[in-house]
Amino acid sequence: MNLIKAASLISVLTLASRVTGLVRQLLMAAMFGASPMTDAFNVAFRIPNMFRRLFAEGAFSQAFVPVLAGMKEKEGEAATKELIDQIATVLAWALLVTCVLGVLGAPILVWAMASGLQQTAQGFDAAVFMTRWMFPYIAFMSLVALSAGILNTWKRFAVPASTPVLLNLSMIVAAAWGAPWFTRMGVEPIYAMVGGVMVGGVLQLGVQIPTLSRLGLLPRVGWRWSAVRAAWQHAGTRRVTRLMLPALLGVSVAQISLLINTQIASHLATGSVSWLSYADLLMEFPTAMLGVALGSVLLPQLAAARSADDTGSYSQLLDWGLRLVVVLAVPCAVALLTFAKPLVAVLYHYGKFTAADVQQTSLALTGYGVGLLGLVAIKVLAPGYYASQNIKTPVMIAVVVLVLTQLLNLVLVPVLAHAGLALAIGLGAMVNATWLLVGLVRRGMYRPLPGWGRFALQVVAASALLAVYLMWASSHFDWVALRAESFKRIGLLALILVGSGAIYFASLALAGVKLRQFARQAR
Repeated sequence: MNLIKAASLISVLTLASRVTGLVRQLLMAAMFGASPMTDAFNVAFRIPNMFRRLFAEGAFSQAFVPVLAGMKEKEGEAATKELIDQIATVLAWALLVTCVLGVLGAPILVWAMASGLQQTAQGFDAAVFMTRWMFPYIAFMSLVALSAGILNTWKRFAVPASTPVLLNLSMIVAAAWGAPWFTRMGVEPIYAMVGGVMVGGVLQLGVQIPTLSRLGLLPRVGWRWSAVRAAWQHAGTRRVTRLMLPALLGVSVAQISLLINTQIASHLATGSVSWLSYADLLMEFPTAMLGVALGSVLLPQLAAARSADDTGSYSQLLDWGLRLVVVLAVPCAVALLTFAKPLVAVLYHYGKFTAADVQQTSLALTGYGVGLLGLVAIKVLAPGYYASQNIKTPVMIAVVVLVLTQLLNLVLVPVLAHAGLALAIGLGAMVNATWLLVGLVRRGMYRPLPGWGRFALQVVAASALLAVYLMWASSHFDWVALRAESFKRIGLLALILVGSGAIYFASLALAGVKLRQFARQAR
């Protein structure tokens, strides 16, 4: 199936992105540890990233791609190319204004994101400085989103999916070679990462230009005022703008949550922002590899079944996706809950990353682990609504969960500090997923197939055995003290992870779960 192949390609490239991203964070942890300067960089880097996720990869992509695909299908490639040029013109001018305002307003943005950095003047000033230099990154990434939307519409998936790797590689070079060179020059070494980010943005855009040019789809930007006015008045531009408004509300919920949590973390102990960032990167592995891949595969099939009014197939697809989530996400959650410290120690405990940093990052990772099942399940359940063109319900649920998460922060943060922020997100994700599931069942869109009770017991039993094994492995070895024997520690972790997989899947097989049924149902 072409769709499965496309999803597999995206998954492989996503894995490459996550692996290089992990290497990037490992180098940063070793080079800079968790300090006021790393907190400052993480805040400065989050500001353009927040705008990127909010507008470029969020509301803009959700609005632009359907309009582009519809025009290509109905009006042909000439009209579509005209739309691309008009959208590119409006976008380029909007980005120019946004970048100027962002550079000028950097102190306000940093204060709004993390006013707690003012606890140390050096940290706040450094964050403002780095924000000014990195803010134009949003311009590159917005144009990357435009290019990716075009290429995906023409079924050129590989190039857009591979671009995040280039950012990570650029930042790896900056950490490995740029930071030491800055140190020798008497410049704050973490400033090298700013250059890595900007070079990464240029590379991500540059690598897409040849493909667009070969397709004859390279956008032409009008720089005269008359061209801007014509672009704004174009019917396609107006339609994209109208569609962006509701999409913006849905996408903004997650970014508002990130903004609030970063603000709270900046007022906690120095290093809190960095500890959460390090833990969050590890969480991205299972959420991206499981959630994104399943969502990519399911959404088009769900939409096709809904269009054909095939309620049975629609429900069966959801059932298949949810069972796959349970069988794969539950053991991952168990690993995060019982084996967080060894994972963090082996991956991060080098250079300036101390034993205390290991402990604090592990606590954050455990908090996230509580909600891993919910975070992955949302990627399957939300498409169940999108396929029916019901965006309102998931957005409403997300808004309510955002409020709930902040109420949980009021209770948890005073007791658990930064780990309370992670735990609140995890609990909120579980509520979100449960609410989406109940809504699908009540609407009659999803009817669970027989055998869920037995299947759940089988997974719980296998996961319990896995938990016992991982708790033994976590306590039997002193993972922090093994820092002096890095290769031994890495090898030991690899053996334990291989053993974990063997124990879990062998236990499933003995319990009667046949994994081949998932592959058979996916065809």
